[in-house]
Amino acid sequence: MIPTCSLRKIASALVVSLFAFLPLLQCTAQTILEVGPGKPYPTLPLAAQAAMPGDTILLSAGVYPGGMFIPALQGTANAWITIRGNGLSPVTIQGGTNAIQFTDPAYLVLENLRIREQTGNGLNIDDGGSYETPAHHVILRNCVFEDMAVDGNNDLLKLSGLDSFLIEECIFQRGADGGSGIDMVGCHWGTMEGLVFEDMGSNSIQAKGGSRYLTIRRSLFMDGGLRSLNLGGSTGAAFFRPFGANYEAADIDVYANIFIGSQAPIAYVGSQGVRVWNNTIYRPGKWVIRILQESADTSFYQAAAYGEFVNNLVIVDNSLSTATNVGPNTNAASFLFAHNLWFHLDQPNWSGPYLPSMEINGKIQMDPMLLDPVIGDMHLTENSPAIHAGTVQPEDDWNDFDSVSFHAPASIGAFEWTGTTAIPDVIITPERSGFGPNPAHDILHRIGMTAGNAWLLNARGDVMMRLLPTEHTWTVKHLPAGLYWIIEPRADGRWTTQKLVIQ
Repeated sequence: MIPTCSLRKIASALVVSLFAFLPLLQCTAQTILEVGPGKPYPTLPLAAQAAMPGDTILLSAGVYPGGMFIPALQGTANAWITIRGNGLSPVTIQGGTNAIQFTDPAYLVLENLRIREQTGNGLNIDDGGSYETPAHHVILRNCVFEDMAVDGNNDLLKLSGLDSFLIEECIFQRGADGGSGIDMVGCHWGTMEGLVFEDMGSNSIQAKGGSRYLTIRRSLFMDGGLRSLNLGGSTGAAFFRPFGANYEAADIDVYANIFIGSQAPIAYVGSQGVRVWNNTIYRPGKWVIRILQESADTSFYQAAAYGEFVNNLVIVDNSLSTATNVGPNTNAASFLFAHNLWFHLDQPNWSGPYLPSMEINGKIQMDPMLLDPVIGDMHLTENSPAIHAGTVQPEDDWNDFDSVSFHAPASIGAFEWTGTTAIPDVIITPERSGFGPNPAHDILHRIGMTAGNAWLLNARGDVMMRLLPTEHTWTVKHLPAGLYWIIEPRADGRWTTQKLVIQ
């Protein structure tokens, strides 16, 4: 039998290899199919019917009605199909039960789209109910999902039976009260990174129904719902992919994320082998962790077991009920707790969290000395007890929230100590300019050159300022302190992003 750690490494290598060649492929589009008023294709579905492998469907700026259905849109491994907003002005798909339902897509890229105000799910990607032939090889990049027009179990992004996927640099905000930002049923080999979630309902991300081999990293969760991450769930046996899987979720890695608020940032629900490492959790509403079994038939569904909670930095206040909420029919004693730092803001003599198994080398009631957590800056300062106080990372390629390599041993929390309290400079290439200083106080300077505009967005995704190509400075002293994003178009139609803290 192959050890679990080896299976994880194989899974990680496969995901990397599947997407490593994508930037090259995107430069080899055969045809650009233009969509919009006065363009050759008045609607996206008509352009999709005409698209061939390697083509790019380019949507002109404007608002498009939702309710579209696009079946079997498939590129090839050497020629992906891309659906792209033009990247210079907003391309919005508004309303409809769903914005778009993609059934059985393959080798498909979606980017630069804003999806809002749907009454069912924002965007659907599914396998058409054919569990043996999943949808596969889909990338979502630089998209905004927002403002569900319904309050039930409705999701901004619904994925059912999707394998080998990447979701990066997307924003999810103001989801339905009973729904998720991303809801996955029977999805595998997926990576979610560089995402922002704000004001979610039930969950920011839910993975259930046999979902396996997923990575959630370097993302920001602000008031991410009742359970920011619902790692598992409760799924009817008929909907599991693969059929007969006896776990809701398995082999999921969660690292280098920031959680602010949420009733419970982390929930292990009928899951197996979920690893939660090097995250920063700030002032959760009621619990830090929940370990639950919501499918009562444990003769079929394995109990939640063998989760890991390691190298996490947790700051709580008097809103905390208990650090860990453990439900019946679980194997909570099998969970690993190690090298976490726990700090209570309101109780100087706090004796530490209740945990279902003994923690290894935990740090209790030690001020982590973060740069400015009140405004969302969770970087370590030079005297932090979290610096290099964790254990060695289980994977060599795990990086922190700023994409800095963790040391061995790693620092505790989402940020590695780099010898400075400033956010590391972005890497300047001919395709990308950067902005500094970071954190910024009064003036923000452009570093390098760019051929287009740049936009400054707040954490909600609202555009605060625009910088023209001929301008090289922003005055930011009038803006509220907090976390911001800078976005810039590149010559190839993609976007670059940079996280910015304004103090």
